[in-house]
Amino acid sequence: MTSERDIDNQRIAGLYVSLSGPLLNYLARRVTPVEDAADLLSETFIVAHRRSGDIPADDEEARMWMFGVARRVLANHHRGAGRRVALADVLRATIRLSYVDVPDQHSDVREAILSLPRNQRELIQLVHWEGFSIREAAQILSTSESTARGRYERARKRLRVMLGTGDEGTAARPVSIEVVAAERE
Repeated sequence: MTSERDIDNQRIAGLYVSLSGPLLNYLARRVTPVEDAADLLSETFIVAHRRSGDIPADDEEARMWMFGVARRVLANHHRGAGRRVALADVLRATIRLSYVDVPDQHSDVREAILSLPRNQRELIQLVHWEGFSIREAAQILSTSESTARGRYERARKRLRVMLGTGDEGTAARPVSIEVVAAERE
C-alpha cells in the first residue's frame, strides 16, 4: 500500500529528474558566484518537499510552480546578501573609528614579529597585542602553559636578535629577517 508521503516523495523525485537542470541554469544565470546556484537549487527542492501538498497535479503547472519557488529562493538569497553587505559596511566603519593603528615607526617590530615561526608569533601577538597572560594565551592556543612559556622565551630571544638589542641593553649585531627566515627552513 502506497502512502500519501510516498506519492509526494515520488512526485518530487520526478520533478527533480525533469527540472533540476533547467532550474540550475535559471539560478546560475542570476547568481554570483555561480557555484551558489547548487545551494539555491537544493533550497528550492527543500521548499518543494515541505510544501509538497501545494504542487499542482498538472506537469506544466508544477513546472511553473517550481520556477516560482526558485524565484522566491533567489530573492531571499539576494536580500540576505544585501544584509550581509550592509552589516559588513557597518563593521568596517566601526573598525575604522575604533582601530588604533600601530605607528609607522614600529614597522620593524611588526616585521620582526611576523617573521617568527607561526606558534611563537601567535603567542607574542596574544600576549602583547591582545593583552592576554601567557597562561590565557596557552589556553587559547590549546597548549600547556610550560610549552607556551618556552615558546615565549624563544620568541623574545629571537626578537632581541632581529631588532638588534642584546640582553641587558647591550647592543647586538642586527640580524636580517631573511637570515632568521632561512634559519627556520
